[in-house]
Amino acid sequence: MPSAEFSKAAEEVKVLPSKPSDDVLLKLYGLFKQANVGDNDTPKPGMFDLKGKYKWQAWEDLKGKSQEDAEKEYIALVEELKKQ
Repeated sequence: MPSAEFSKAAEEVKVLPSKPSDDVLLKLYGLFKQANVGDNDTPKPGMFDLKGKYKWQAWEDLKGKSQEDAEKEYIALVEELKKQ
């Protein structure tokens, strides 16, 4: 169950003053999925689904990280982005 602080950060990321780079967006996505679901056990998307493959890989790269650690990293990254 996500913490209130995590839920707040997930809402704040939607209204950032400037759009983060694609790399940062993928990191946010991976941390969000890891914090909410845990390790990725979904099949890798097909070769024509490029966006899906990048998102899948961002989540897959966090395999083994605890949901609590992913949540903390997500919150810290959102706080950093709010300052930019």
